[in-house]
Amino acid sequence: MALFLSETDVQQVLTADMALAGVESAHRDLALGQALDTPRQRSRLPQTVLHILQGALPAQGVIGYKAYTSNKSGNRFLVHLHDAVTGGLQALIEANFLGMMRTGAASGVAARALARGDAQVAGVFGSGWQAEGHIRALCAALPLREIKVFARRADKLADFGARLSELTGVRVRPAASAEETVRDSDVLGTVTTAALPLFDAAWLAAGTHINAAGSNALIRQELSEACLKRCDLIVVDTVATALAEAGDLQPSLEKGRLHARQLVELGDILIGRQAGRREAAAITLFESQGLAIQDLAVAVRVLEAARQQGLGREISLGAV
Repeated sequence: MALFLSETDVQQVLTADMALAGVESAHRDLALGQALDTPRQRSRLPQTVLHILQGALPAQGVIGYKAYTSNKSGNRFLVHLHDAVTGGLQALIEANFLGMMRTGAASGVAARALARGDAQVAGVFGSGWQAEGHIRALCAALPLREIKVFARRADKLADFGARLSELTGVRVRPAASAEETVRDSDVLGTVTTAALPLFDAAWLAAGTHINAAGSNALIRQELSEACLKRCDLIVVDTVATALAEAGDLQPSLEKGRLHARQLVELGDILIGRQAGRREAAAITLFESQGLAIQDLAVAVRVLEAARQQGLGREISLGAV
């Protein structure tokens, strides 16, 4: 029988460490030729958009997809997890929290691979749902002592920082300006829906690692072309997904100032096929778009933990 897991079930078992392990495994499998990932597809109506990410992790025994709808009333996420051999449905998982944690985990995995070993201070743009996952993952991945957060809703930053400080054990505090967020930050994260660059590239210090997680559509842009010019290494989930969706990269790609061959996939760095940070002063960038296999790998771990704890409800739809 397949298992249906609600948001409450997922929140009971999914930790930042579990999400980091799942996302890293997905990128390693992809780099080793043991995974398939299809870039996000969208069906658009005036009121609602359907988004589908699909892929397979045969080495982990699963094939499946995440489907979600978005409109003015919000987003609704479901992961469909199938057995890679039989095709039978293993689980149907509500995936709002799961998606938030896996999105953050991608940045956490990238930061662990690319940030300087002595990184202690992070700056984050954004204080929404996805920013929470980003901060939780960074705190799990790196020995940070402080995170500065800047967002449009300054009135909510104090409460946001207090809650995340208690949750992570790391000091999370409001930043007074975009410049303060960037200055003296060893790691920088952008987790917004901005259509224009968030900061001046001149504020970046040598040795900074940047996680850009919000520009997952061509109409969005968090980083300037000047910022990209300062980056010694640009890392992506996959080149195909970045070329299709990375709004930060499109202006430079269209003008020929950046070429697809310069983009390095995260999995290739994780398995040692490509070099990561070459020197302490290098500025590195990870452009995070999101992959189906990230969702699937985290879902595999959530399902296993839920079964161990007796969570979820059995369903017969498509099961074997």
